Amino acid sequence: MQLVSVWSDLYASTLALYSGRVGGHRWLIAVTPAQAETVAQTLGELEGKGETVLLVYADLTPLEAALRGQTDAGLGRGLAGVVVVGLDLTGGPAVTVPAFTRQAEPGELGYQEGGSYPAWTDALGAEGERGECAAASVCAGLGLPVRVCAPQTLSSVLSEWWAATPHALTATD
Repeated sequence: MQLVSVWSDLYASTLALYSGRVGGHRWLIAVTPAQAETVAQTLGELEGKGETVLLVYADLTPLEAALRGQTDAGLGRGLAGVVVVGLDLTGGPAVTVPAFTRQAEPGELGYQEGGSYPAWTDALGAEGERGECAAASVCAGLGLPVRVCAPQTLSSVLSEWWAATPHALTATD
């Protein structure tokens, strides 16, 4: 996929748009700053259809705000799904993040962090290790399909999801 643009939001999260062949869906890959370089390199090497947004986030409030922005009907395009890069997991329990206030750095927006988020399951129903992943729980709370994988399995996880996702509507009788 080809890197098309890079921008930041009010929470100082970095977003990068990667474009593949014409058609397909829009996906979002959520990573922490420590994983960003590896994941960006992986996305640049992938061949696929549609668009993929790479989101580098620090906390759950910026993640939730970016997900809401990407699924805003005013943008005219939603997300087919979200991949959270972390550990290879296939589901996890509900989580509660204690409340705290993130103080603003110069040029950034301070915000209140914390809340309760629901349990989540792998969007393709994969079986395997389960574990807590607050970012995946945020996605589940917004009704977004989510998968969680390690950086080294991102390419195969995305390819599997792309292959399982229809690219067009079909008529039914």
